[in-house]
Amino acid sequence: MGRLFGTDGIRGIANSFLSCELAVKVGRAAGTVLSDGSRRRLLFCVGSDTRISSDMLSFSIASGLCSVGVDVIILGVVPTPAVAYLVEKYKADAGVMISASHNPAEYNGIKIFSGDGYKIPDALEEQIETLVLDEAEPQNLSGTDIGKVTYATNAVRDYVDHLKSTVMNSLEGLNIAVDCANGSASVSAAKLFEELGAKADILHDKPNGININCDCGSTHINILREYVLANKLDAGIAYDGDADRCICVDEEGNIVDGDFIMAICAKDMKERGKLAKNTAVGTVMTNMGFGRFCKDNGISFVATKVGDRFVLEEMLQEGYVFGGEQSGHVIFKDFASTGDGQLTSIQLLSLVKRSGKKLSELAKVMKRYPQSIINVTVSKEGKLAYYTDPQIKAAIDDAKKQFGETGRIVVRPSGTEPLIRVMTEGEDRVLTESIAKNVSEIIKERLGGK
Repeated sequence: MGRLFGTDGIRGIANSFLSCELAVKVGRAAGTVLSDGSRRRLLFCVGSDTRISSDMLSFSIASGLCSVGVDVIILGVVPTPAVAYLVEKYKADAGVMISASHNPAEYNGIKIFSGDGYKIPDALEEQIETLVLDEAEPQNLSGTDIGKVTYATNAVRDYVDHLKSTVMNSLEGLNIAVDCANGSASVSAAKLFEELGAKADILHDKPNGININCDCGSTHINILREYVLANKLDAGIAYDGDADRCICVDEEGNIVDGDFIMAICAKDMKERGKLAKNTAVGTVMTNMGFGRFCKDNGISFVATKVGDRFVLEEMLQEGYVFGGEQSGHVIFKDFASTGDGQLTSIQLLSLVKRSGKKLSELAKVMKRYPQSIINVTVSKEGKLAYYTDPQIKAAIDDAKKQFGETGRIVVRPSGTEPLIRVMTEGEDRVLTESIAKNVSEIIKERLGGK
């Protein structure tokens, strides 16, 4: 993790840490670094989610780009994966998404994609950081050398058409609810499901700039769950603010998270000969039940560090085509270069329709082991001190001994928030919750005030 960039771009409180001035500097630096000394005029796509600060930051970064001779296409409100797709479709050199994903409305972020739709590598992020933080001024241009801004008129239409092309059958006959988190999916979900033939009740699709992710979406699933049960629907789909995550609810109200979605889809892909090297990629936070599922079904499982960028890196390096996270970032590399919540949902629902089975029946392919996740708020200094604190290390070592072969503990600093995340899972729910609580209390005592 760099000085500006975390595991998913730059993120912080909008108009505080993530100011207009910083966005301009990032735009200038990104345009300079990605030009790599070329005299060719570059083209960037810039999209955003529905936060009140997104327009402010979109135009700030566009101003920075134009000042170093980069042309900009403003995509408007679109999902993050739409930027990744449209960069390549529009033959742009790079793309920028203004979003803080699942975070509250006061946050915002900057994600940068290369011309092939993948997030830019660490080396380029470091070069951008150096220009921004060391205040090395890129050359100012003037006259006809300054970049210009145009506005895309078909961005959502082009993206929805792409999503529709990835499924082999209609969704006619399915009755579902879709929670757009008052975010980016608000501009595309209704169109997508209507054109695929599903009867979809669209929830939380009225963004006002400050209600994104507020008691809705993939991080607040209970409203959707209650709606599905009350209306006797086949399934519920929930996205996060920039629609790169998807969490589902089956017809019985059970949560079908990223691990279950991966299990259902991996089994289907293997049966159809579409699972390259019979391998699925997850992270260290993937539930133990997914590993057991893979073993029982002749599928290899590879675990990476937390973050969809690390999942994707492993996929690209080894030639795998399917991976994801429990949080709902699922990557179908045959169709996308990043996690895509709407793509994931229609792939899953297409499978439901083809199989003729209920979602709850499909989800039985995997058993979820009891898991406890506790987030401990710490300062920036506390996140750094975590790595060397002897008492925390001793508590984690003791937890591993208590679990033995029946469970595990993973403790890690968040890449996007001021948190230390404690995750435990095992066969014994009481022991799992007790260990998570004990370790979290020690971390809070040692780092909470630092």
